[in-house]
Amino acid sequence: METEINFMDELLAEVEIKEELQSEAYFDLLIKKISGLESQISRNFKIAEEEVKIINDFYLKKNSKIKEAVDGIARILEEYIREKNRLDPNVKTISFPNGILKLHKKPDRIEISDLDLFLKSATNDMLTVVPESIKPNLTKIKALMKYSGRSIPGISKIAGTEEFKLTLNNNKEEEDDKTNEA
Repeated sequence: METEINFMDELLAEVEIKEELQSEAYFDLLIKKISGLESQISRNFKIAEEEVKIINDFYLKKNSKIKEAVDGIARILEEYIREKNRLDPNVKTISFPNGILKLHKKPDRIEISDLDLFLKSATNDMLTVVPESIKPNLTKIKALMKYSGRSIPGISKIAGTEEFKLTLNNNKEEEDDKTNEA
């Protein structure tokens, strides 16, 4: 009878060892499953990024063609108001039910072409002094050049240009007061 007990103990011990090996294999399989799922998540994100790039590229091409059409029509409108302005120099704005065409002159600008040359002849009112740095005061320099008529060494004047502006009127009920500029 004692041999039967030993035999049963041995069988039971073998079964416990096999069961422990199977449970370790099961948990290792779960770890492998998690690794595979995480790889699938990263592949999904990579695919999504590629799809977004494809979609963005598609719409960039499509919108660039639309933008070219908008620019072409805007050039026609600009030519129209410029022709009206040539015939009557007082015509600077033309209102339509769907938008407004405008010609306005941008102000003259100045540019520091040679800072060292400019600083040699600059006066205090032409400069804005910030501790440890000296910066030209473009507004005061422009005003001085405009009213005195003299040129300042190291400064070049860039004449203002006439600029075209198109303002669209949106006919949507909730956007009655808003306008888009092209």
